[in-house]
Amino acid sequence: MHNPDDHQMQRDKPIQISTTTTIERLALEHAADLFQLTDTNRTYLREWLPWLDAVNAPADTLRFIQRSVDQFDSGRGPNYAIFYDQNLCGVAGFHTLDMAKKAGSIGYWLAEPYTGQGIMTEVVLAVLEIGFVDYDLATIEIACATENVRSRSIPERLDARLDRVVSDADWLYDHYVDHVVYVLEPPDFHAQVGES
Repeated sequence: MHNPDDHQMQRDKPIQISTTTTIERLALEHAADLFQLTDTNRTYLREWLPWLDAVNAPADTLRFIQRSVDQFDSGRGPNYAIFYDQNLCGVAGFHTLDMAKKAGSIGYWLAEPYTGQGIMTEVVLAVLEIGFVDYDLATIEIACATENVRSRSIPERLDARLDRVVSDADWLYDHYVDHVVYVLEPPDFHAQVGES
């Protein structure tokens, strides 16, 4: 049976994604910078992310990171701080893992100045590798608001299969949005890695 701890030592250190991009597993030391990034990009992020009103102080970000650390420690998948030219610019990782079903789902966001440069596509490929290789998952889902073209472009660029639409999936402050759910499986991922 595959043991997720097999790769833990190499995953504890920052992972080099490209010459300019690295990811580090979220840690309490990221809290102040992550709160500042969230706060600076609040208006931009609020268009598609439903949790901004719950993040009003560094302590709120610290609680989120502590939940992320606890999630990882209990074997339910990591979340990562994304750095571009050594500047924190976003977050990507697992919502949770269902090891009984060998299934996971991932989410991600980038600060506005860093969008449109291919950063997140490379990061998502790395997170998929962690899911399929380190955790031996059979499927990984990515859910995006149906109108969130930028977010949807990432699974579409990776040839993910459009699996379903979930009506009223998120309450965005004053209205519901539907989600489109994409699914990737190991053969899809290995094809993408072969092409990169």
